[in-house]
Amino acid sequence: MADQPRSIAGDTPADVVADAPARPYRSEGPRAKPRNGLDRYFEITARRSTVTREVRGGLTTFFTMAYIVVLNPIILSGADVDGNSLPFASVAAVTALIAGVMTILMGVVGRYPFALATGLGINAIVAVYASTQLSWPEIMGLVVLEGLLITLLVLTGFRRAVFEAIPAQLKTAIAVGIGFFLTIIGLADAGVIRPGNPLISFGDGGQLAGWPMLVFVIGLLLSAVLVVRKVKGALLIGIIATTVLAIVVEAIADIGPRFGADGAVNDRGWALQVPQLPDDVVSSPDLSLIGNFSLFGGFERIGVIAALLIVFSIMIADFFDTVGTVTAVGAEGDMLDEKRNLPRSQPVLLVDSLAAAAGGAGSVSSNTTYIESTAGVADGARTGLASIVTGVLFLVAMLFTPLVEMVPSEAAAPALVIVGALMITQIRNLAWDDMSLVIPAFLTIALMPFTYSITNGIGAGVVSYVVLQLAVGRRRAIHPLMWVIAVLFVVYFALEPLQQVF
Repeated sequence: MADQPRSIAGDTPADVVADAPARPYRSEGPRAKPRNGLDRYFEITARRSTVTREVRGGLTTFFTMAYIVVLNPIILSGADVDGNSLPFASVAAVTALIAGVMTILMGVVGRYPFALATGLGINAIVAVYASTQLSWPEIMGLVVLEGLLITLLVLTGFRRAVFEAIPAQLKTAIAVGIGFFLTIIGLADAGVIRPGNPLISFGDGGQLAGWPMLVFVIGLLLSAVLVVRKVKGALLIGIIATTVLAIVVEAIADIGPRFGADGAVNDRGWALQVPQLPDDVVSSPDLSLIGNFSLFGGFERIGVIAALLIVFSIMIADFFDTVGTVTAVGAEGDMLDEKRNLPRSQPVLLVDSLAAAAGGAGSVSSNTTYIESTAGVADGARTGLASIVTGVLFLVAMLFTPLVEMVPSEAAAPALVIVGALMITQIRNLAWDDMSLVIPAFLTIALMPFTYSITNGIGAGVVSYVVLQLAVGRRRAIHPLMWVIAVLFVVYFALEPLQQVF
């Protein structure tokens, strides 16, 4: 069972009563009496939190993942709709809308601090299919079907059963692996690591050069100091302060983006958003993409079997990304039980499944629970109230997209690295004296960052766990559903040759 949480909210003895340290709501001892209906519904006091902390955590989560409003249109810009590329402004607005609505729904129904938005791994997959095999409405129709299928699995209890069938060793490894995964995302967003020869390179030509890199380093050191000093809202303060610094640096040095609109590359430019004061603060949202999907068009174009394989690949990625994210965020907030399961997870899984279908119906790709939620949890969030705050900010972002674009990835990346450091402390809970458990855990941890995929890490861990438990004669120790999961992952990893056959 995990130790008490490492909250970085920065409580002092004088404010213990008013802003008590975050602890799991399952803590032993009598529960404090709820102060009002809001407190009672979200169990704010029972989970040893406060409204102030929940708001702060919701703000932190939003600023850590707000980049998706800009990044999703960039990734999907190559998709074709009736001979034209997807409109950037509409993708941005609908991305914010779906993320806002589903995150609020997660807060109200799931009552946990999980935020949702378009899944980066999934939207990259569907963008490839849209550019090679299917039109955009057709691939979005398959995403809607995938979401409805997962929703059916939730309603039958199968998805929760799978979640609980995964052994504690692998669940702990998932949390640790996601810690490394978050770290590599942060380092890549900041440009500290980049594609190179043969694999990755360090900075620009082996050097940490350029003003954006300096901004990231200062932001990382500032956030680290605030965390170890236990300053309340350390990550949020770090993001805001680093953004201000970035705006000042850009105003003076006029650095510009790393990748220009004309195809020019500036290796020492800003990775995504250029931090500058916008000309306009408010923009009118374009929601014209909503409903632009063809539910069964993909089956007519490429055939039933080929279409089902695409649905299967998206479903596996969506299904197990959520398993990993919920486990990791729950572990960071010490919200898991002694079996490393999230109590009352059914509503969480239901909202996550509906979000997948909603993303397809909105024509912005499947939405899923975001691992960046750990940033808000690390800053003190423990209840669904934080998700409502994050969701409302996403809805506001539809109108204030220019303000969201002010926050460069170099300012948000330090928070991801710090959260990664917090999460890898779960490694102390792993069993190290049994190689049949160590190897699956190691593969789970290693493949997440190295393949840039939570699903690949979980799949490698599950398959190797089943094989090695058989090898040491522990067949009875394998949960029956683990056999099913292992077979599904074998099919998933062999998907490319299967698609070629069919």
